[in-house]
Amino acid sequence: MRPKSSRAGEAIHDLTVVFMFACLHAPGNLALLVECAGHFSPLIEETSPDTAVFDIRGLQRICGTLEKIAAEIQRRVGITANLAIAANPDAAVHAARGLGGVTILPSGREGDILAPLPTYLLGGSPEFARALDLWGIRTFGELAALPPLGVAARLGEEGAHMQQLARGDGSRQLRLRVDQQVFREERELEDAVDLLEPLLFLLSQMINDLCERLRFYGLSTNEIYLRLKLERASDHTAGLRLPVPMLNSKVLLKLLQLELKGRPPQAPIEKIELELMPVAPRTTQHSLFLPSSPEPEKLEITLARIRAMVGAANVGAPELLNSHRPDAICMGQLTTSKGAIPALSPKLALRRFRPPYPAQVWCTDYGKPARIFSPIGAGVVVACAGPWRTSGDWWTGGIWDHQEWDIEIQSMGVSRIYQDYLQRQWFIEGSYD
Repeated sequence: MRPKSSRAGEAIHDLTVVFMFACLHAPGNLALLVECAGHFSPLIEETSPDTAVFDIRGLQRICGTLEKIAAEIQRRVGITANLAIAANPDAAVHAARGLGGVTILPSGREGDILAPLPTYLLGGSPEFARALDLWGIRTFGELAALPPLGVAARLGEEGAHMQQLARGDGSRQLRLRVDQQVFREERELEDAVDLLEPLLFLLSQMINDLCERLRFYGLSTNEIYLRLKLERASDHTAGLRLPVPMLNSKVLLKLLQLELKGRPPQAPIEKIELELMPVAPRTTQHSLFLPSSPEPEKLEITLARIRAMVGAANVGAPELLNSHRPDAICMGQLTTSKGAIPALSPKLALRRFRPPYPAQVWCTDYGKPARIFSPIGAGVVVACAGPWRTSGDWWTGGIWDHQEWDIEIQSMGVSRIYQDYLQRQWFIEGSYD
C-alpha cells in the first residue's frame, strides 16, 4: 500500500526504511531542541543555531507509527517548532525549514514534497546561487527537473550535489554533537597538608583517575591546571603546557612534582583542584632509516629539571622576532615537531661573535674601509661590499643605528663589520665560513 499524504494527520502505515531521522526547527531555541532530541536519541546533530536533527531508528517499536512518534516529539518539545521526519537528514532539514507544522516524507516521495521549497534553503556558494538566478531556477522542483549531466557540466560537483539534495536523495551520516567533557577532580582534605610527599600521594590518585577517564574516551592531555586552596593564605596555582599530548600518569605526576618543588605552596593545603584539558592523542610514524628521537615524555621531564635549576626563562627554543635588529630573538616553547626545512644547497654562513669585537677602522675619502685593527687580527682590506644601513626601534627607546660592511682581509678571511652611530664605534660582528 503506497502512502497518499505527507502530513502527520493522515495514515502512513507501511513506511519501512533502514534509516529514519527527525528534524526540529525553531529560531533561537537550539538548547530546547537539543534537550527534546536527547529524550529520543543519543545521536544528535546541531545543524544550525535553530535546527537539530536526530536518529529515531527503533522508535516505531516503542511508540508505534510515525504519526505517534511525531506527536510525542511535539508534546515533548513544549514550544512551537516545525518537525519533519524523513529517511535522510538533509531531506528532514529542508522540510523542517521550509514547511510549517509536522511533515512526514515517505521514502521515495521526498522530491515531490520538497519541490515547492525555494532554492535558497539549499545554501551553496555565491556562484551557484548566481547561476540559478540567471537560469530562472527558483524552487527545488525546477532544479531537480534539469538534466543531471548538464548541471554537472556547468556547475560542477557542487551543482550535482545540490540537485541531489533538491530531489531528496541526499545520504550522509549525522555530524554528531559531542558534549564538552570536563576532566576535573576536587578533593577536600580533613586535615591540612603541609608536606610535599603526602600531597604527591593524593595527586597521584587524582591523576590516575583522570588519565583513565581520558583513555576511556580515546583522548590525551596537553595542559594541566592545579589549584591549591591554602590555610589562611591566597590560592596557589600552577599550570603546565605540554609540547605534545600525553597520557602517562607517572610523567604528569613527575612534572607536577618538579613544579611544586621549584615553587612550593606557602601554607598548609586544605583543598586540591586538578584539571586536565582533553585533546586528540598524538600519532607518530617512525622511520625505518632514521634514528629515533628521544621520547617526548622523557625529554619534557629533563627540560623540567633544567628549568628548575636555571629558570624557565632560560630554557626553550629561540624564535625570531618581527624585527631587523641583530640577534632579535626570544625564547619559545621547545617542541619535538619535525617541521624544520632542510637546506637545499650549502650556503655561506656568518659565524657571529657574541659580544662583537671592538675594532679600529681607517676609511678612504669615499668612506670605504681600507684598514682594520682588532683583538682578533689586523690588515689591509682587499675587497669590500656595502654599506647597508639598518636602524629601528626608535619608537620604543631601544634604538639601534648601524652601517654594515662585508670586507676581505688576507689574514682574517671574509668578515662583517659595522659602525654603531650611537656609540661612534666600529665592531667586528662575525666571520663567514
